[in-house]
Amino acid sequence: MKSSVKVDIWSDIACPWCFIGKRRFETAAAEFATSGGELEVEYHSFELAPDTPVDFAGSELDFLVSHKGMAAEQVSQMLGQMTQLASTEGLSYDFDALQHTNTIKAHELLHLAAAKGRQADMIERLFVAYFEQGRHVGRIDDLADLAAEIGLDRDEVVAALTVSTYRAAVDADKQQAIAYGITGVPFFVIDGRFGVSGAQEPSALLEVLQHAAAGTDVPA
Repeated sequence: MKSSVKVDIWSDIACPWCFIGKRRFETAAAEFATSGGELEVEYHSFELAPDTPVDFAGSELDFLVSHKGMAAEQVSQMLGQMTQLASTEGLSYDFDALQHTNTIKAHELLHLAAAKGRQADMIERLFVAYFEQGRHVGRIDDLADLAAEIGLDRDEVVAALTVSTYRAAVDADKQQAIAYGITGVPFFVIDGRFGVSGAQEPSALLEVLQHAAAGTDVPA
């Protein structure tokens, strides 16, 4: 058995499936830990809609109608279904309050937080802010406020985001995603050997974690 299994997770703050996938992974990780398993988890950047303006003039419904070319009624139904699904994971999505935005600066912030050993706390704070609290996660000042709420130095965050200190790290994540053939998120790379696409059920994730720890292959 391996002493620790590395899990690399590609996600986007603006991805509702990614927050659900995070909760399901946490459930699997907790079960994995009961058998003595240890994990090293690192989040990586992926932008679903990099052309989105920082200050999008409209609601989430408006964005999806224009971005996906779907009818408003269909989008509204889809958002309702997503809200209900999220609630089964203990999440309270509020798409009416959500402020759609570009997430590049949020990804830079996640790399800064990783450098401070606080990435897990930061990504949780960003997801909650975006999907449940209607907070803006695209502007530097707003991101600095959220970072300060988990104990990071606000002035340091503002300075780093202003000059894009971590943009190269974000770009490197995006290039690695291309190299892996990742086209959607969440996407889990476990032990550098197994790729798991989507917000899979905890049992499916747990099975892969167990095989990674044992050094065995996942059955086809």
